[in-house]
Amino acid sequence: MLEIILASASPRRSKLLTQIGVTHKVHVSNVEENYTEGIDPKVWVKDIALLKALEVAKFYKKGIVIGADTIVVKDGFILGKPEDERMAMKMLEFLSGDTHEVMTGIALVNAKDPNQSYTHVETTKVLFRKLNSLEISNYVNTKEPMDKAGSYAIQGVGTLFVEGIEGCYNNVVGLPLNRLAQMLKRFNVEVLNVHNN
Repeated sequence: MLEIILASASPRRSKLLTQIGVTHKVHVSNVEENYTEGIDPKVWVKDIALLKALEVAKFYKKGIVIGADTIVVKDGFILGKPEDERMAMKMLEFLSGDTHEVMTGIALVNAKDPNQSYTHVETTKVLFRKLNSLEISNYVNTKEPMDKAGSYAIQGVGTLFVEGIEGCYNNVVGLPLNRLAQMLKRFNVEVLNVHNN
């Protein structure tokens, strides 16, 4: 099987790949995730994922490089990772009692031929219940929100705020596994076959 390289520093993405039996190497990309005003969030998150994969692909002669980026979008605003606790609290206040979208851009690049690449943006709708200021403060004090897009982790304590989701759960964690498995088939990689080897 072709070597799989994950171009991401996210331990959650690596854990998700391990969960479905995909052996992989982690090679963090140096692409900066600076949003430019006026760009469609879907276009931006897809472009960042592709840039990450292409940047890491330069270091390999063969293999499949997976680039991914996750953002939270509400009312046209992109919520990335908070810079500090104050920003985390403001984001959670903004998300409170309403629905937002979580978008993950995925890019698969053939290191042998970087022109062979596939991209996709997966979107999941997440409904937050109404939060009070004490809940928000207590949650931020756990430090969990500090490296998460939108300042929460659905797979952690942040799940207490989620009333419902529409779409892929793993997408909110950071990597839509169903979609990824379908994309890997384009490189003749069958995820389920990994378990039979």
